[in-house]
Amino acid sequence: MAKILIVGCGAIGSELAKVLSTQGHFVTGLKRNPPLSAPDPIRYVAADIGSLTDLADLDSDFTEAFFIVSPDGSTEQSYRAVYETGLNNLITRLPDTHWIIVSSTSVYGQTQGEWVNENSIAEPGNIASCLIRQAEQRLMALSPANIVVRFSGIYGPGREYLLRQAMQSPVIQQTPPYFTNRIHQQDCVGVLAFLLEQRLAGKTLAQCYLASDDDPAPMWEVMTWLADHLHCSPPVIKAVDTNPGMNKRCSNARLKALGYQFQYPGYKDGYLELIGTLNS
Repeated sequence: MAKILIVGCGAIGSELAKVLSTQGHFVTGLKRNPPLSAPDPIRYVAADIGSLTDLADLDSDFTEAFFIVSPDGSTEQSYRAVYETGLNNLITRLPDTHWIIVSSTSVYGQTQGEWVNENSIAEPGNIASCLIRQAEQRLMALSPANIVVRFSGIYGPGREYLLRQAMQSPVIQQTPPYFTNRIHQQDCVGVLAFLLEQRLAGKTLAQCYLASDDDPAPMWEVMTWLADHLHCSPPVIKAVDTNPGMNKRCSNARLKALGYQFQYPGYKDGYLELIGTLNS
């Protein structure tokens, strides 16, 4: 069994810790403010990754580590604190550890609804996504064993942004379509555990995986469906946006070819469950 560090134990990291510990791994969660009590046998360490002093007492013999962090805010400083200073501090402390870093499909700058995969150009147009991209490149250059996982828009319990938006009769572009890509947070946990399992089994893995469900769909279609099931007013047609920002369709073909099976293969699967919870 592996000795595993999970850096960043929010909803995804803490659930991943539970899954891996039940599989028999020795799991440590690193968090600035750990829970007062953790399910045995998960161990928590209180530390700020921005401080080498905080990391001084952290074990240095983890064989595997997950980097699942969120900046404190949306400023450039917040992103640099995590994806530059924090990551560099961890690499310094754990030079021989194999990493899996959670990234984002925001590293793609495509705007015309193109299909993207792991080989597509990743040249984001904003500083936050540029810093995430640089963190990806830093870890991939460090070791061929390090893996980048690019999640699309995460939804699930506690992440009901689209549901709240659908309730407000939003203004949405209908034609040409503006695509939205999603992954349920349970599949985020599932993908990370699956990739670690494959690596520990000796499988040769790629350095990058795009993790998004099977159904990239026009936002108009998604919002219309949600409004119908929420018994709300439908969305309002928006004038064509000549500067749509990120607009792409994410392919999960590489991940599925490796053998991963999505628990929530499309938005209807996941949102029906969420709507049912709201109505219960």
